Amino acid sequence: MDTAAAAALRERVRGDVLLPGDEGFAAGCAGFQTAYRHRPGVLVRPTGADDVAAAVAHAAAHDLPVAVQATGHGLAAATDGGMLISTASLSEVAVDPATRTARIGAGVRFAELVDAAARYGLAPLNGSSPSVGVVGYVLGGGLGLLAREFGYAADRVVSVDLVGADGRLRTVTADNDPELFWALRGAGANFGVVTGMEIGLVPVTRLYGGELVFDLARTPGLLSAYLRWTRTLPDTLTSSVSLLDYPDLPVFPAELRGRHAAHVRVAYSGDCRAGEELVAPLRALGPRLSDTVAEMPYTECGAIYNDPPVPHAYQGDNVLVSDLDPRQADQVAELAGPAASVPCVLDVRHLGGALARPPAVPNAVGHRSARYLVRVLMPLMGATPDRILPTRDKVLGVFAADTVTGRFQSLVYGGLADGAPARPAEDFWEPADHRRLTVLKAALDPANMFRFNRNITPGG
Repeated sequence: MDTAAAAALRERVRGDVLLPGDEGFAAGCAGFQTAYRHRPGVLVRPTGADDVAAAVAHAAAHDLPVAVQATGHGLAAATDGGMLISTASLSEVAVDPATRTARIGAGVRFAELVDAAARYGLAPLNGSSPSVGVVGYVLGGGLGLLAREFGYAADRVVSVDLVGADGRLRTVTADNDPELFWALRGAGANFGVVTGMEIGLVPVTRLYGGELVFDLARTPGLLSAYLRWTRTLPDTLTSSVSLLDYPDLPVFPAELRGRHAAHVRVAYSGDCRAGEELVAPLRALGPRLSDTVAEMPYTECGAIYNDPPVPHAYQGDNVLVSDLDPRQADQVAELAGPAASVPCVLDVRHLGGALARPPAVPNAVGHRSARYLVRVLMPLMGATPDRILPTRDKVLGVFAADTVTGRFQSLVYGGLADGAPARPAEDFWEPADHRRLTVLKAALDPANMFRFNRNITPGG
C-alpha cells in the first residue's frame, strides 16, 4: 500500500494503520506460532467494530485480500501482501449469569473468560491453553477439556458480530440468517471479520483433573491400555494421551530427562470419589513419574495440560479415525518415538459422547462420527518442512483411508505454508457441507477477499 492510500485509511480508522518498517508493524504481525509470519502490505489494529468495518470497506475498494489474527496460535497460512487486521485489542468481556452467556470481543483469551465466568459459578468450553483466543478457537469448532460432556464450543454460540465483504457490521443469529450462522460456526473466518460473539456457558466450578506421567520403558503397552480404558468411560470424562521423547537437557524437569514419556490428561466434572474410581485402572498400570490428578477449581484447568506459554515454531497435522486398534497404536507410537528422524509429539484424543451428537442448532463442524483424533506435532527447532513432512506422513499413513473420517482444522499447523502440501478443504468438512459452504462463499464473498488458513473458495 502506498502512503497516500495509507493516509486515506488512517482518516477512517481510529486505531493504528501501520506499513512495513513502521514501529510496531513487525510485532503486530507476530503470533504464538513463530514458524510462519504474516507479511501484509498494511496492518490495521482496530479499537472497535467501526474500525474493522472501515478497514474492510477500504480493502474492498482497493481489491486487497484480508486476513485476521488475534493471538496467532493457529496460524497455518502466512499472508503475503494485502491487509492484516489484528483484533487483539477487542477485549471486552461481559457475563450474564441469568442466561448463562458471555459477550466477548475478538481479542479475548480464555484465561480472561474463565476468570470472569467463574465469578458466577460458570465456565466456558475452553481448550487446554488459557492463552488461546476465544473467537478463533470457537470458529474452528473448539475441542475442549469437557468436550465429551458438552460438545464442541461452536455448538454453544448464540450470536456472531461480523463485518462482511460489503463492509457492513451485523449481528448474525439462527433467526436472522440461519445459513450464515450455520457456516460461521465451523468455517467462520471465511466469511468476514468477527468482532465479537455471544456464547453459552456451563455450570461447572470444579474438576477432578490433571495428568498421569509414565515412563514408557517401564509401561510399554500404555497406549493400548489407554485405548481399552476409554471404551467404558462416561461422557463426563474427557481425556487424551501424549507421547514424547525428552532430550537429556537441563531445560526439562529432572524426572523427564532422557525418557520417552506418556502424559495422560484427564478432566472429569463428576464427583471426586467417582473420578478416583474411574482413574484407578490407569494408576494400576505401573509407577508414575508424576501424578497431578486431583480436585481443582475450574480456574486452574490450564494446569491439566500445562501447554507452553512461550511462542515457538511447530508444525502438525491430525486425522480423525472411526477406531484405533492396538496394532495401529503400537505402529504410530514407534514411528513417532525416539527413533523418529525429527522430534515428535504423538497425541491421541478420545472423542465421542456429546461430540458425536448433532447440536440443537446445526453448524458446519463435521466428522462427528470419529472416535479418536490422532495428532502428530513437531517442534521445528531449526528443522525445515522438507525434513518434517516425511515423518508426519509416515505416522498418519498408518491409518487406512476407510478408517479416516477427516481432519480437525484447529489442530493442523503449518499445512499450507512454505512448500507444505495443502490439505483439500474436503478433509475438514463433510462433502455436502463443503459444497454448501462454497455456494455461500460465492454469494457473500465472490472476490475471495477473506483468506483463511482453511480457505473456502467461491469456485469450490
